[in-house]
Amino acid sequence: MQPKSVLVVGSGGREHALALAISHDPAVASVHVAPGNPGTESFATNHPVDQNDPAAVAALATQLGVELVVVGPEAPLVAGVADAVRAAGIACFGPSKEAARLEGSKAFAKEVMAAAHVPTAASRVCTTPEQAAAALDEFGAPYVVKDDGLAAGKGVVVTSDRAEALAHAAACGRVVIEEYLDGPEVSLFAICDGQNVLPFDPAQDFKRVGDDDRGPNTGGMGAYTPLPWAPADIKQQVVDTVIQPTVDEMARRGTPFVGLLYAGLALTSKGLRVVEFNVRFGDPETQPLLARLSTPLGQVLYAAATGQLDPEVPLRFGSGFAVGVVLAAHGYPDNPRKGDVIVGLTPDVKGVIHAGTARNEKGQLVSAGGRVLTVVGTGDSLPQARSNAYHRLEDIHLPGGFFRSDIALRAARGRITL
Repeated sequence: MQPKSVLVVGSGGREHALALAISHDPAVASVHVAPGNPGTESFATNHPVDQNDPAAVAALATQLGVELVVVGPEAPLVAGVADAVRAAGIACFGPSKEAARLEGSKAFAKEVMAAAHVPTAASRVCTTPEQAAAALDEFGAPYVVKDDGLAAGKGVVVTSDRAEALAHAAACGRVVIEEYLDGPEVSLFAICDGQNVLPFDPAQDFKRVGDDDRGPNTGGMGAYTPLPWAPADIKQQVVDTVIQPTVDEMARRGTPFVGLLYAGLALTSKGLRVVEFNVRFGDPETQPLLARLSTPLGQVLYAAATGQLDPEVPLRFGSGFAVGVVLAAHGYPDNPRKGDVIVGLTPDVKGVIHAGTARNEKGQLVSAGGRVLTVVGTGDSLPQARSNAYHRLEDIHLPGGFFRSDIALRAARGRITL
């Protein structure tokens, strides 16, 4: 059976990219997005809903008569939206509340990794200033302090300033402090049905707000895929040592993982290490990844949601490269300004994914969040894909808006080495 009607839950750039890719699946006749954004309304039907209310999402899915629900953000998954949808008899791509703890609690993720013998940074869970101070001294600088709970990609501080590290630990309460991992970072996604896994091509994202990785962490300022500098066997290596052991351990615990498992990795001098797990498509990696995906997305997500994933049929990707660059609002990430009119964006502009956008009372497109748009460029080479992304950005104007100018630049110049 194939899903004729699909509901995507969420309102950001990830959900726009997911809904758009699903709308291109020949088996899918209608796509709904709740609550959606001005970008999704051009090809799908938006519906108002509290995305973190499991009962409300399940009721909407039932009312619409969809065959598949795809939950985009982490907060609804941690709240148990997938459980409510499944209880209503509808297939859902997204882990249960219990399985979503892999992202909802970094301490829990470390526990699962230890049980599954997954390589990761040594760490300590700290709940008092004294414990935090001892852990910082044990591992030394640079200090890595992570909020144990959800923090929208902004709960991590990496600093050589011990006072700053202690202050972040105190502000969070319960933290995971771990050793610093050297080497370039890689994002690798895998679609999981509770038993089988299908990996995407690897990607790399850029977390710091400014060029040359300066400034505070953000939800992500851009990404590119594939990685010309990564080992040729990187996908199989991650599946064998990270993804499959984790999925097997979750099944052994009676909480099978169904959905998208995102492994944030560091390719260190000591080998591959897991930096973090997420339990949903990453943003902004999803935007360039789906720009290259040729496998019908709706069908493969439905297969995973119904336990019918075929591990012998790999995901197919087009040749070439894709680069996504985030246009952020003035003041992001600390205090993004909202309501600024976006100029130069027409409905027929390809490669523009909406994230923090809305319509004002005049019907004008305005900024409504920190990360406003992701502009995706593709090309036969990484330099060409970069050029196409930045060329599109030149035509879009947002007062006070800004973007990083160096997304994928080092890779395009061949300056990343292992």
